[in-house]
Amino acid sequence: MASEMMEALELLCQEKHIDQLYLIDRLEQSLAKSYTDVLHLPFGARVTIDRQTGRVYVYELVPRGEEDPETGEYSEFDEVDVTPPGTSRIAAQHAKAEIKAIVRNAARLQIYEEFSQRVGDIITGTVLQTTPDFTIIKIREGVEAELPHFDQRRYPEERNERPAGERYSHNQRLRAIIIDVRDPNSTQPVVRGERQRPPIVVSRTHPDLLRRLFELEVPEVYDGVVEVRSVAREPGIRSKVAVSSNDSRLDPVGACVGPKGSRVRTVVSELRGERVDVVLWSDDPARRVASALSPARVSRVVIDEENNYATVIVPDDQLSLAIGKEGQNARLAARLTGLHIDIKNESLAAGVLRDLPRATIEEDEVEDGESHRCEYVSASGVPCRNMARPGSRYCGIHEAMADAEVSDDPDSLI
Repeated sequence: MASEMMEALELLCQEKHIDQLYLIDRLEQSLAKSYTDVLHLPFGARVTIDRQTGRVYVYELVPRGEEDPETGEYSEFDEVDVTPPGTSRIAAQHAKAEIKAIVRNAARLQIYEEFSQRVGDIITGTVLQTTPDFTIIKIREGVEAELPHFDQRRYPEERNERPAGERYSHNQRLRAIIIDVRDPNSTQPVVRGERQRPPIVVSRTHPDLLRRLFELEVPEVYDGVVEVRSVAREPGIRSKVAVSSNDSRLDPVGACVGPKGSRVRTVVSELRGERVDVVLWSDDPARRVASALSPARVSRVVIDEENNYATVIVPDDQLSLAIGKEGQNARLAARLTGLHIDIKNESLAAGVLRDLPRATIEEDEVEDGESHRCEYVSASGVPCRNMARPGSRYCGIHEAMADAEVSDDPDSLI
């Protein structure tokens, strides 16, 4: 029977990729604790397992010499053979739970080594089980992930990575992003029942999920021609994505939206109907803020770079659209641009604008001979389509008018 136990251990180690010497050493330590209690040994026991035959030997530790006066412990022991009959049978029964624990820990360690380098990657799996606190997702055979959606009021130390309103059914396909992989060798568990829960933690609310979905659906984003510069999300409700192009001939917004909206529609479908706005990124803060507030039209943007503040003037009929329902549009635009945004309508902002510093344009800022379109924008937000005069930023019609607006009219676009 002893040799059969060793053969079984060897096959198990080969199947689970576990070091056989490590497994036997763990069994010896566990059996030593058990025989100390069973045989009532006051100073403990040492157990050895023959690597060839599998026979188990139990030795009682008998103190030798005098105890340490400071600690009251003995430093040297003699070993006395107290091996009881049937030790191999008892060891086989006792080793069952220990082997299960070792195999489970070894499997979690393999998962940790593989997936700890994949934090931030998107995975596709099927729903195995849903509880009130988390959902178990099967990535592949033997590898599972946890999508936590704990009640933050009851468990403030836990996570909630499920968008509001989403519910999952058995065998449903899900895409999620890996945000954490638990280390099985950690001595400080940070969540309840960590040892029994799947080691991989995924999220459906993380902003990077939207970035990864665009990489999957838009070849230009995957190739790096179009870059996703910033993402702002209110999971399950609405998102804004700012994109830019490394190729001046390519429209980044059109590439992400796709023909008749096919590409962005696929992303929206994966996010269960979450509205996604794709806007153009600009290195100019004023243009970036104006674009982020889309679909609202903007009349003027004044940037206070020192205080990271943007004052936005919009037409009276665009105020509610710029702010959005319960401030949602303005809130997402602020997250997208990283600026604090204050929105005012034109009729109420006339007095405030007089006290704000105005941007001035020096003639030497425009290179002689450079051709570009007139930068005049009407009060309704319609830009002039004429070419600018050489050495000026405006065409012949609007050059005098622009000078008057910079000095008198607060509704010009900066």
